[in-house]
Amino acid sequence: MRRYTPELGTWGKLTARDSVLRKLDWILLLSCLVLSLMGSLLVFSATRNRTELNHGDEYYYFLHHLLNLGIGLALAAGTIWLGHRTLRGAVPILYALSVVLALLVLTPLGATINGSRSWLAIPGGFSLQPAEFAKITITLGMAMILASRVDAGDRPYPGHRTVVQALGLAAVPVGVIMLMPDLGSVMVLGAVILGVLLSSGASNRWILGLAGTGVVGCVAIWQLGLLDAYQIARFAAFANPSLDPAGVGYNTNQARIAIGGGGLTGSGLFHGSQTTGQFVPEQQTDFIFTVAGEELGFLGAGLIIVLLGVVLWRACRIARESTELYGTIVASGIIAWFAFQAFENVGMTLGIMPVTGLPLPFVSYGGTSMFAVWIAIGLLQSIRVQRPLSASR
Repeated sequence: MRRYTPELGTWGKLTARDSVLRKLDWILLLSCLVLSLMGSLLVFSATRNRTELNHGDEYYYFLHHLLNLGIGLALAAGTIWLGHRTLRGAVPILYALSVVLALLVLTPLGATINGSRSWLAIPGGFSLQPAEFAKITITLGMAMILASRVDAGDRPYPGHRTVVQALGLAAVPVGVIMLMPDLGSVMVLGAVILGVLLSSGASNRWILGLAGTGVVGCVAIWQLGLLDAYQIARFAAFANPSLDPAGVGYNTNQARIAIGGGGLTGSGLFHGSQTTGQFVPEQQTDFIFTVAGEELGFLGAGLIIVLLGVVLWRACRIARESTELYGTIVASGIIAWFAFQAFENVGMTLGIMPVTGLPLPFVSYGGTSMFAVWIAIGLLQSIRVQRPLSASR
């Protein structure tokens, strides 16, 4: 391909790099960058005075958040370079690796944080949350199975046997994560599985059956007492916010106070009384939205929600315009992941969803979460880049 250069009045060769840059969804990329950079400021505000967390260095979490962002951008670039089609061939290896990592959490290598044994301790003081990578591998694995015969032209939609194989693939990591237990991640994976099946063209009977099975499973888990005490307490506090306001309901009550005190424009960055007074626990991770609500007000918190909406809008456009079912399914799984996790995170700070310990995509502090969401953005960009140039917008 060749490109006209007006300054020189000549035609030059259009390189592969130029072609990739032209095809990237820059609105999606910039929205994610703004969210991550806003997150770095909110993380700094939430941790700069917490000496018991930052080891006496007020910039500790801020710099680590930026480092995680840098690594995430590198992973996204690497994913675009490899391409989602190339990664399709590596799905069995990636899937097996994610299952092994999840299983290691159940061994002495696993670490318990906030009541959930969902972390893998790594020498050097680092930790990894395998459930975050499972969101990617389940999406890729199910997409590979569901789209295999459709993209080959053998049939117009996945058959029942194909759907059973895809659900079987998802059941293994979901079951392992349930044993941790990490109920929040299981809820996200449930949303991903539904999103993948809906976009694949599978029979509606599978969707209804899966939804019904989920309801029955939740009732069975509750009746059989498979939930830990802290998980039951969280659901009880969600059902009755006034229950034990100084105990299990403390987080939600303080989060509401912080957000409600922000008003329209907020108290100003680094000037939130609830944040400065360290009244909201886990404010740099699960409750990062409370910092935005208190210090940036309705306008700042609303901007975060708008940017998340833009991310979902662009992802929906990529899914719709994909020239292959595999790309459509992968993009749809990511949409379901981001949409549900963002709704759950914001909802639990407002008291309309139970507290589950899920981070806010791109904004909350956490290396594994940051790596996973940026790999997902790399997959979305790859799906867009590998379309015919005439289909780009």
